Amino acid sequence: MIHGVGVDVVAVSGFGEQLARPGTALRSSFTAAELRDAAGDGRDAAAQTKHLAARWAAKEAVIKAWSGGRFGQGLITESVPPRDVEVRTDAWGRPSVRLRGVIGEALGGARIHVSLSHDGDVATAFVVIETG
Repeated sequence: MIHGVGVDVVAVSGFGEQLARPGTALRSSFTAAELRDAAGDGRDAAAQTKHLAARWAAKEAVIKAWSGGRFGQGLITESVPPRDVEVRTDAWGRPSVRLRGVIGEALGGARIHVSLSHDGDVATAFVVIETG
């Protein structure tokens, strides 16, 4: 059964500006594994920013999908730290999502389908949460 769907689009240049701001907490929104994946095998800063922007879009899309599946119920977005939605990739670069905290407890056992893309100044993610 489909619990919810979510999509998010990120302007890479604006995201990169936020990421580069002194004192920003944005980088701490990513796990060490996400930062390693974005760095890849010697990717330059621009390529890393695109990869992190796509992962940020995925985090937002997961929260939107979960929230959409709770239609008519109270808001939950402020209770989900971004690090609780971790975007991982396998040896072939295919993404998956691992959940922790409140969202992990609520969606334990759910299948999360995620697709990431970036082209030019746009990064996007599409998520489907499947339960039961």
